[in-house]
Amino acid sequence: METTGRVSLGTIAREWGRIGITGFGGPPAHILLLRRLCVERRKWLSPEEFEDGIAATNLLPGPASTQLAVLTAWRLRGTPGALVGGACFIAPGLALILALAVLFLAGDPPPWVLGAAAGAGAAVPAVAVQAATSLVPASFGRAGREGAARARWAGYALAGAVAAVLTGPWLVLVLIASGLAEVAVRARGREPGRGRGRAASALPPLAAGLPALGGLGAVAWVAFKVGALSYGGGFVIIPLMRDDAVNRYHWMTDGQFLNAVALGQVTPGPVVQTVAVVGYAAAGIAGGLLAAAVAFAPSFLFVILGGRHFDRLRADRRVQDFLTGAGPAVIGAIAGSALPLATALAHGWQWAVLALALLWLVAARRGVVLALLAAGVAGVIASAAGLPLP
Repeated sequence: METTGRVSLGTIAREWGRIGITGFGGPPAHILLLRRLCVERRKWLSPEEFEDGIAATNLLPGPASTQLAVLTAWRLRGTPGALVGGACFIAPGLALILALAVLFLAGDPPPWVLGAAAGAGAAVPAVAVQAATSLVPASFGRAGREGAARARWAGYALAGAVAAVLTGPWLVLVLIASGLAEVAVRARGREPGRGRGRAASALPPLAAGLPALGGLGAVAWVAFKVGALSYGGGFVIIPLMRDDAVNRYHWMTDGQFLNAVALGQVTPGPVVQTVAVVGYAAAGIAGGLLAAAVAFAPSFLFVILGGRHFDRLRADRRVQDFLTGAGPAVIGAIAGSALPLATALAHGWQWAVLALALLWLVAARRGVVLALLAAGVAGVIASAAGLPLP
């Protein structure tokens, strides 16, 4: 992939900033807006170039739609374009989510704010279920038609679901192990598991040592895991963050974490910005900004340092095999995250909101943002009616 110099940095700042402001709805909306801009309206990229960009960024850990925004800007103006485009894509949603974090995580917020947070948070487990089910058809099809391959797919998905419930920050090792197991199975003439020990053993010492840090060091470590180790992006970050934010460091309660996830869904820009709310809960605005910077830094580095090699990466059979194994584990992890999120609900009316959200999102397959806004309104009504709040 070669870069061009046809577009000014000012144009990139304006257009990518506009997408950052209007990009409600998560990765599907971001991809659609980027395609309309780069392919249909401005014709900066061909349809084939854009589709190749989507495929390439889906091979990487972290927020795929952010990486696509960075990659398309990089294609137009190289490293300066990537930095300007990525920053302008991220900044509007980051500013909004930090402003909302100040409101929703205040020491003594008004009752209507508590109600809105409790209502929107009640719908979050349904969002996780919808996110997982939407990924199943493509991933299952990728596994192939053989019975053994489909059985492995189910096993990886189950492992991811169990890990999301039980292992907390160690979930990433299960995702990596699933991918490496599939590489070993599919590689002909190689010893099963060869290389797995090197890949997996490199992480535990790091994972065991850095969580002992406190303050901003701990914030940076949590954000690094979100940005660099979250295969599948989007909702798979939830179980990665929850154990650290709620159980290990006690920065947030379960209810506040649900609020953070809801804020990441209803604000424009990438869902990964949820980590900024976690950082704010830990260390105020400085913590939120640090968490965002650390979480998004890998996306910029992957593109700036590796963009020219993406075509070769896509063609590598071992990479494809790894994703065939890691993909169902990611789906299982996303689905599994719904259980601890649901058990955090404290009152009966929240369970009613969750049931309605499941019908809207999973049965009717309707939009996430509208569901969360409606759930927030239901929470405000519950507060006005005197129903108990978390």
